[in-house]
Amino acid sequence: MPKTKTTRWDPCERLESREEMALYLEAALDDGDSGVIAAALGDIARSKGMSSIAESTGLGRESLYKSLSENGNPELATVLKVVNALGLKLTAVPSDTDEAA
Repeated sequence: MPKTKTTRWDPCERLESREEMALYLEAALDDGDSGVIAAALGDIARSKGMSSIAESTGLGRESLYKSLSENGNPELATVLKVVNALGLKLTAVPSDTDEAA
């Protein structure tokens, strides 16, 4: 059987519109894992150009790469600056469960 050649899938190559970016971030937020959320935000920032995001936020490009990775732990202020620079916004809606009251 011939070997199948695979390539690493990069979401940055698929995130072209703000709507696609918002849906991608929403899916990460729904997952609830902070590493997934940070990595998704990093993917979106890379798709827009990390240098541009760093300039818009006043944060260092290298520190953004580090904090917006799966192992990163960005501060809330960083998340909000990046989300704003991407032209997105975070919103809160009631969850589908009655866990929190």
